[in-house]
Amino acid sequence: MAGFPVSLDSFRRVPQPSSLLFHILLLLQPGELNSEECQVIGPRGSVLERVGEEMEFPCHLSCYQSVEHMEIRWFRSQASEVVYLYQEQQELPGQQMEQFRNRTKLVKDDIAEGSVSLKLYPVTPADEGPYGCRFFSSNFSGEAVWELEVAGMGSDPHISFEGFKKGGIQMRCSSSGWYPEPQTQWKDHRGQCLSPEYEAITQDTQGLFSLETSVVVQEGAHSNVSCSIQNPLLFQKKEFAVQIADAFLPGLSPWKTAFLGTLVGGLTLLLALLTTLALCCFHRQRSQEKLKQRADKDKGKLTAQLGKLQAELDWRRAEGQAEWRAAQQYAVDVTLDPASAHLSLEVSQDGKSVLSRRALPVLAEPGGPQRFTEQTCVLSRERFQTGRHYWEVDVGRRSRWFLGACLEAVARVGPGLLSPATGYWVMGLWNGSEYFILEPQRVALSLRVPPRRVGIFLDCEAGKLAFFNVTDGSHIFTFTDTFSGPLCAYFRPRAPDGSEHADPLTICPLRVRVTRLPEEGDGDTWAQPYEPSDLALGLW
Repeated sequence: MAGFPVSLDSFRRVPQPSSLLFHILLLLQPGELNSEECQVIGPRGSVLERVGEEMEFPCHLSCYQSVEHMEIRWFRSQASEVVYLYQEQQELPGQQMEQFRNRTKLVKDDIAEGSVSLKLYPVTPADEGPYGCRFFSSNFSGEAVWELEVAGMGSDPHISFEGFKKGGIQMRCSSSGWYPEPQTQWKDHRGQCLSPEYEAITQDTQGLFSLETSVVVQEGAHSNVSCSIQNPLLFQKKEFAVQIADAFLPGLSPWKTAFLGTLVGGLTLLLALLTTLALCCFHRQRSQEKLKQRADKDKGKLTAQLGKLQAELDWRRAEGQAEWRAAQQYAVDVTLDPASAHLSLEVSQDGKSVLSRRALPVLAEPGGPQRFTEQTCVLSRERFQTGRHYWEVDVGRRSRWFLGACLEAVARVGPGLLSPATGYWVMGLWNGSEYFILEPQRVALSLRVPPRRVGIFLDCEAGKLAFFNVTDGSHIFTFTDTFSGPLCAYFRPRAPDGSEHADPLTICPLRVRVTRLPEEGDGDTWAQPYEPSDLALGLW
C-alpha cells in the first residue's frame, strides 16, 4: 500500500474585492484539480486479511488537497454496490449494502490533507472480492481499485480412534473454521503419505470450511502417525501426531504371539535390539559431528559478513559525522518572523520557538486576504542568497513537523500561507514514525536513530540543502537544486499533532559570528556567516 501522501498545498492569489458577498463566494469556491496531476491512491494489488480481524482500506489524493467537501465512496465491483458513502460532509449509512451495515467506520482525521480510511470489522469470507474507492466533485473524479483476499486458520486437528477395521485401527481427524478450502494429509513415521479411507469437507453458513478424514493403520505402521491440515493461501498448517503400538492392532492371539516370539526369536530379538542401539548411537554421534562442523562453518561465514557490514556502517557513519562537523563552522543566528506566522501558530517573544495551537476555522475579513488552515508555517527573518549557512532546530518528541527552506519569492496568500508547491526543500515527520522528504512528492526515509534535534546546512553557490541528525551526528538527506533567489528558513509544527508531548519547534543557540546588513528598502536582513579563517586569526 502506498504511504500517507504529504505535499505542500497549492493556492492561487486572488484579488481583494470591495464587496463582502463576492469575497465570501470566492472563499467557498473549491480549488481546481487536474485529474492528470492529482490521482487517487489506495491499496496496491491485492490485500490479504484473516477471518475475524479488523482491516483498514486507506485512500488519499496524491496532490495533498482537502477532500472534506467531496463525495467519497467505497464500493465493490461497481459503484452502485456501496460499501460506504460520505457525501455533503455527512456519512450516509443507509446507502450501504446490507452485509456491511454496522461493520464499518470512517477515519477522517486527515481529511484536510486529502486522506481518509475505512475500517471494516470483523472480516468474513463473504467480504472477499474486488473493492474500490472514488473521490468525486464538480471538477474532479478519480478512483482506485484493489482485490481483498480472505484467509482463516481453523482449529487444531483432533484425532480419535474409531475402532478396528480391515485388519487395522481406524483413526479419524477433524477440524473446523478454515478458509479457503484446506488441504489434508496423513503421514506415517517415515514421512510417507497414507491414503485416506474417507474424506469430507463441508461449508457452514458463514462460509467457513470443516473437514473430516479417516485412515486405517495396519500392523507394522506403528510409531508416529500424523494428520496435517494446510491453508493454501497462507501456506501455514496445523498438525497433530499420535503413537500406536502393534499390541493394539488386531492379529494373532497375544498369548500365541508372545509364546512363539519367546520360543523362536528370543535371542534374535535381543541381538537385533543390541545392534539397533549400537547403530543408533553411531549415527547419532556422526550426525552431531556433522551438525557441529556445519554450524562452525556457518558461524564463520556469518561473522565475516557481519564484520564487513559493521566496517561499512562505521565508515559511512564517520563520513556523515565529518560532513556534519564541517557544516557546523558555518553556524548563523536564525530568528522567526512573527509577521510571517499563521494565526494558529504562537511564536515566542525572543523569536526562537513556535508552538501550534488548535487549528482555526476558515475566516474572511473585509478587505483582507483569504485565510486557510491547511498550510500553517512561519519563516525566518533572515534571507540567504550567498555563502554557506547552518542552523539547528530542537523538534523534541513531536509526532508531526516540517523543516527546511523555501524561496523568498514564493507568493503568500496570508500570514503563514504559501503557494504554489514549488520552491520548497522540506524534510518532515508524520505520525511519530514516518520520516520523509518532499521532492516534490513524498519520499520515505529510514533513520536508525530518531532525531530530537535536526541540523540544516545551506550552500547557496553549490545549490545544496542538507539535513543532519544531531542526536547521533549522522547525515539524513541532501537536496541538490538551483536556487533562483533568496531563501528563508521554513518551520511548520503541524497543529494539532495529537501526541502527549506537544513540544515547540525551537531554534537551538549555537556559537556563531554573524554580521547583519540591512537590505535597501526592506526590513529583512542578510545573515553573513563567519569564515573558518576567523578561528585561525583568534577572533573567537
